[in-house]
Amino acid sequence: MGEEIHVLVVDDDARLRALLSRYLAEHGFRVTMAADAAEARTRLGFMQPDLMVLDVMMPGETGLELVASLRQAAAGMPVLLLTARGAPEDRIAGFRAGADDYLPKPFEPEELLLRLRALLRRAAPSTPEQPAGPLLLGALVFDRERAELRQGERAIRLTGGERALLAALAERPNEVRSREEIAATLGMDEAGERAIDVQMTRLRRKIEPDPREPRFLHTVRGRGYVLKPGG
Repeated sequence: MGEEIHVLVVDDDARLRALLSRYLAEHGFRVTMAADAAEARTRLGFMQPDLMVLDVMMPGETGLELVASLRQAAAGMPVLLLTARGAPEDRIAGFRAGADDYLPKPFEPEELLLRLRALLRRAAPSTPEQPAGPLLLGALVFDRERAELRQGERAIRLTGGERALLAALAERPNEVRSREEIAATLGMDEAGERAIDVQMTRLRRKIEPDPREPRFLHTVRGRGYVLKPGG
């Protein structure tokens, strides 16, 4: 993984941009750089990167504001946030804004590389040996083979994290899966378990007629989550 993958790195630290550009290029990525959110928006106007590495604290529009705006525009590109603030509440704010992963500064470039590869695996459609049939979720249909959610002919835009979570639950519908099990399936560490809760909240908003009274995505107290398909 990594060959011909296009990553947009957005950070106001010129030295860090140069370091990441060189390191990621050495590992087969095509890298585009931006010094702030405004430049990133310009880049996104004429290119479609496969994923984004985004600094949180930048002059002008912050990384949190940028990723939240992208999610409101239904952009599903995986986003990894970089920040010097690594407190749990900061990570939660990043996931609520729509980020797929979070890496505190300072960090080892190799860890960033591994996290990016994990994001790409999670965002990629699943390819089971025996294609699984679609699941009916009310007026929506989830194609498990392509990891696509549709309403008739219209595709419902999911972020990489939302798609990966739904695909993980759809592997074994009607079976409770713990947060730890889901995190392991998605290649996430222990900190990712809270991210799963945030992704679930966002996924319910897109699937459930009433997210406060879920019909399909259920929480089983003390055990985890279960997907219960149906018309």
